[in-house]
Amino acid sequence: MVDSKVETISRLAQWRIDNFGPCTYKKSDPFKVGLWNWHLSIEKNRVFYIRLFPEPSRVSKEQPPFVKFIIRVSNAVANRRIYISPVFERPLRTCDDFIWSVDSTFLGRFIIDVEFLDVKIFPLNGGEPISIWPMDGAMESAQSTLHCLARMLHEGIHADVTINTADGTLKAHKAVLSASSPVFESMFHHDLKEKESSTIHIEDMSLESCMAFLSYLYGTIKQEDFWKHRLALLGAANKYDIVDLKDACEDSLLEDINSQNVLERLQESWLYQLNRLKKGCMTYLIDFGKIYDVRDEINNFFRHADRELMLEMFQEVLTVWKPGAARGSIIYW
Repeated sequence: MVDSKVETISRLAQWRIDNFGPCTYKKSDPFKVGLWNWHLSIEKNRVFYIRLFPEPSRVSKEQPPFVKFIIRVSNAVANRRIYISPVFERPLRTCDDFIWSVDSTFLGRFIIDVEFLDVKIFPLNGGEPISIWPMDGAMESAQSTLHCLARMLHEGIHADVTINTADGTLKAHKAVLSASSPVFESMFHHDLKEKESSTIHIEDMSLESCMAFLSYLYGTIKQEDFWKHRLALLGAANKYDIVDLKDACEDSLLEDINSQNVLERLQESWLYQLNRLKKGCMTYLIDFGKIYDVRDEINNFFRHADRELMLEMFQEVLTVWKPGAARGSIIYW
């Protein structure tokens, strides 16, 4: 059935129920988030019950997900009355591990959102659960080589260039910078002031974010530092034409779009021409109806947003508004 399908984007899953009607139970089709396929189910008794559980599999049995999530239920009408759960955090193995009761009865059309705030997995050899997302895109290389590069950077071994940041200086190596960026290579190849002085001014980055930038170029960045400085790294990747870093930042920013950051991400996507991130933000806001969650911030966003970006957003809204569009009937502004 059409209304058994769950749409997903980033860490958000959305199930649109077109007609619950006289039914007392409905189960969604499987949808993938992280390493697992998931199901949502709803049942109606005196109250409304929602379950979230992984599809039975070897992975879910041997390494059950430890999930932190929140659920929202809303009527698919103009007033969009919303019921929001507390933040749940627990291991999920079967359909009996989680059930949330809503003291209301939903008839006709309504929407269930599940936002996965974090998903951890238990190691096969035991120990504390580990988040699956910070490990995505982690750089792999020979440990001995990484150790040597880390020493070169942090101890300044035979460093031959000084970098002035907004709040301090760092030492680096022309060869590493030149191999990583055509912009740096050009600086040191031509008779520019950077070649003569062996000094680069990167005063639009803090010392800490610039160290994260250098750590990426040297292949030694820690995942938590990458996540902390993603936006600064994105700006540096764009400025110094480092395509792989720019792609890594875009992939990372796509992974955790939510109502608190979607407008900022949309602006960044336009500024740095990140089409996948822009599409993801547009889908989140318009197709998934999350523009309601940012209605207080949207006016300020429009006052500062690029005119072409605003026009593109309005065109997306008009497309959804078209008669017969799959999601058009739930958009109200």
